[in-house]
Amino acid sequence: MKIIAGPCQLESSEHAIEIASALKSLCDKYEFEFYFKSSYDKANRTSIHGKRGPGIFQGIQWLSDVRDEVGCKVLTDVHEVWQIKEVLPTVDVLQIPAFLCRQTDLLVRSVELASLTDKIVNIKKGQFLAPWDVKGILSKTGTDNVWITERGTSFGYNTLTVDFTGIQYMAKEFDVPIIFDATHCVQKPGGKGNSSDGNREYVPGLIRAAVAQGGIDGVFMECHQDPDNAPSDGPNMLRLDDVEKVFEDIKRYSYDN
Repeated sequence: MKIIAGPCQLESSEHAIEIASALKSLCDKYEFEFYFKSSYDKANRTSIHGKRGPGIFQGIQWLSDVRDEVGCKVLTDVHEVWQIKEVLPTVDVLQIPAFLCRQTDLLVRSVELASLTDKIVNIKKGQFLAPWDVKGILSKTGTDNVWITERGTSFGYNTLTVDFTGIQYMAKEFDVPIIFDATHCVQKPGGKGNSSDGNREYVPGLIRAAVAQGGIDGVFMECHQDPDNAPSDGPNMLRLDDVEKVFEDIKRYSYDN
């Protein structure tokens, strides 16, 4: 089982290394394949006043520090085509944010360059997209070196829901690994007016359901030592202290066991 986990936004090299070290230790214990995730720029904040992160060049250095110090794989987002070449030497996985999952040039170039270095492109399925519409994404990228991540579906204003039948459909119809993003599925986009809201209490139950039904190759979960004071996505991030119980559930309820 792949585990993609880390804080929503990079805050410092030391902070990233601390979280990555704790998560890698737990993943080693439960025999999961760990990818540290964090973003150098949250380019789609609800408000212009939202904190965006350290920027691409400082962020690349901090992600490099994580790889060197912790010895784990790393994943981060790209938003524009020019960023791909800057980020790719440092990361193992490029991530396409959900709102950009239909941006043809970004998709095509990400996969072209990632394939040259045997790296992966993780594409977040937009919350506005039906499961069967993923075929449009894959028509641009092919199925080599590509993952698709389910992160919830819009259900009215400021609300997301999880379509578990859609996960089964994608697992059956598309020859790519399917990742389940549990923490963004409990997000309430723009729910606080100037920022998003969410409810992390639902995350463990959604993960149990996702791994028990089968069809997924990994779980994505943002986490933080003090999510209520994190610069972004705090309401839906797991507390780092609660992650081990979630890992126990993944091991216990996984369909493959």
